[in-house]
Amino acid sequence: MDAERVSEEKQGGLGWALESSLRRMTGEGESIMGWRSLGKRNVSIMVSIPEYYEGKSVLLTGATGFMGKVLLEKLLRSCPKVKAVYVLVRHKAGKAPQERVEEMINCKLFDRLRDEQPEFRQKIIAVASDLTETEMALSEEDKENLIECTNIIFHCAATIRFNEILRDAVQLNVIATQQLLFLAQRMKNLEVFIHVSTAYAYCNQKHIDEVIYPPPVDPKKLIDSLEWMDDSLVNDITPKLLGDRPNTYTYTKALAEYIVHQEGSKLNVAIIRPSIVGASWKEPFPGWIDNFNGPSGLFIAAGKGILRTMRASNNAVADLIPVDVVINTTIAAAWYSGVNRYNRPRNIMIYNCTTGGTNPFRWGEVECYLNLIFKRNPLEQAVRRPNIKLQSNPLIHHYWTTVAHILPALLYDVVLRLTGQKPWMMKTITRLHKVMMLLEYFTSNSWDWNTDNVNMLMNQLGPEDKKAFNFDVRQLHWAEYMENYCMGTKKYVLNEEMSGLPAARKHLNKLRNIRYGFNTVLVILIWRIFIARSQMARNIWYFVVSLCYKFLSYFRASSTMRY
Repeated sequence: MDAERVSEEKQGGLGWALESSLRRMTGEGESIMGWRSLGKRNVSIMVSIPEYYEGKSVLLTGATGFMGKVLLEKLLRSCPKVKAVYVLVRHKAGKAPQERVEEMINCKLFDRLRDEQPEFRQKIIAVASDLTETEMALSEEDKENLIECTNIIFHCAATIRFNEILRDAVQLNVIATQQLLFLAQRMKNLEVFIHVSTAYAYCNQKHIDEVIYPPPVDPKKLIDSLEWMDDSLVNDITPKLLGDRPNTYTYTKALAEYIVHQEGSKLNVAIIRPSIVGASWKEPFPGWIDNFNGPSGLFIAAGKGILRTMRASNNAVADLIPVDVVINTTIAAAWYSGVNRYNRPRNIMIYNCTTGGTNPFRWGEVECYLNLIFKRNPLEQAVRRPNIKLQSNPLIHHYWTTVAHILPALLYDVVLRLTGQKPWMMKTITRLHKVMMLLEYFTSNSWDWNTDNVNMLMNQLGPEDKKAFNFDVRQLHWAEYMENYCMGTKKYVLNEEMSGLPAARKHLNKLRNIRYGFNTVLVILIWRIFIARSQMARNIWYFVVSLCYKFLSYFRASSTMRY
C-alpha cells in the first residue's frame, strides 16, 4: 500500500518541516494513522515546560495507581505554578475519594514535595467518579466544572491484570476511555488529551512503529455484543478473539487506541506507550516502588530464595523502563502538543517509551544482577539463598520447577505442620507459577520499537527542561539501576530497614551452612543406601576414586618436573 505524503509546509512562525506517514486501513499490520517522524526543528520553542503548565488545570485519571501518583507528584513539584489537578477517584473499601487522596499523599513518595511545597495539597481536588459506571458516575456539578476548567487530560486509569476477564477489561480499558473522550469533546478550554497505553498493544508483531494499527475487531461492535452475551459465552469466545495476543490486557489496549483514534479526531491527542514499567531511576529518589506488579514481585520472590527457576530467554531483551522516565516523557509530550496545537495538522502523536532499541538490557543480565545484589544485600527472613536460573527449554524448566520449587515447598510445609505452624509455601509457589505463566510470553520474546518521536521530543527540550524532565535512557546505567530497584523493593514494598542488613546477612550465612549440612547428609544416605549395599556400586566408586588419585598424582609429578 502506498502511503500518502503530506507536503512540507511552513507552520506559523516556527518554520519547521513536517513530514507524515498517513496510512489507510487496508489490512492487518498496516498503519492507519500516526506520524513516524517530524523532522528536525529549525528554531527553538521559547516556552519551557513549567511555563506552559503555569495557570493550567489538569484532569488526571488513575491517580491512586503506580504511574498516576508519580505523575501527580512530579507535576506539582516541577511545575509549581500549575493551577489545579483534578483527580478522579472512586469510593473504595468504605473510604471516600478525598480520604483516599489524603492517604496517598501521606506516603513516602510525596516527602520531597512536602519539603519543597508544604501547601501543595490545596491544588489537588478529589472528584468522586467511577470509570465503570455510566458517564463515569460524575455529578452534574462536577461535570460542568470539569467542562469549564480543564486544560489538559492525563488518562492513566486502566486494569493491568493480564488475566482479567474480557468483559471487565473492555469496560475498564475501552469503554472508560470512550466515556472520557466524550466528556473531553465538551470541554471548552481543553488543549491536550494524553492517553497512556502500552508498548505491547501490538505485541503480535515484532516491529512496532509509532502509529496506530488496525484493531483486531471493531471496538464498537464488540462493546455492543458484550451487552447481550452472558459470561459463559464471553469466556468461550475469548481465546478466539485474542488470536495471537497473549492476554486481554494487550488486546483491550489495542482497542482503546483505536477508540482514541475514532473519538479523538477533533482533539489534540497524544499516546504514550511504555514497556515494562519499573522502579524510579532518579525521581523523586532512586528505586521508589510501592507494589508487587510486573517484575517487582518476581524480584522479591528471587530475593527471598523462593523463585529458583523461570522460563525466559537469556538473550531476550528485558525492556524495563523506569517510571520517572515514562512520567517525564508524558509531561513533555503534553507540553509539545500543547504549544504546537495551532501550528500543525490534527494528528495523533505516538511515543514508544522503551529502552531496548537504545540501551538494551537482557534477561540473562537480570538473572546475574538479582543473584549478586540479593546475596550482597539480602532481604530479611529469606527462605533460601538467592539463586535464580533462567531456562529457555520447557522440559528443563519443568524439571527444575519440580526439583527446585514443588518438592522443597512440600518439604517446607511438612516441617511447618510438625512444628505446629500454618503451612504456606505450597500456596505461595502455586501463585508464583501462575504469575510466571502470565509473564512467560514477555520474558521469552523480543520486540523492535521505533522511537523516532521520542528522540524528536527530546531534541525539542531546552537545556533546563532536559535536566528537570530527563528521559534520555542512553544515560541509564543498568547495574546501578538494578541495585536501587532491588533495594527499593526492600525499603518501600517490604518496609525493611537498611539497619537490618547485618542480621539478614547472618541469616543468609546460616542458610548456606544448613544447605552444606543437608548436602552432606544426602551424600551419606546415598552411600548407605546404594553404594555400601552393592558390590558393583562399590567397584564403580573405587574405580572413580582411583582415577582421581592417579590424575592428581600425575598433575603433581608434572608440576615438579616443570620446576
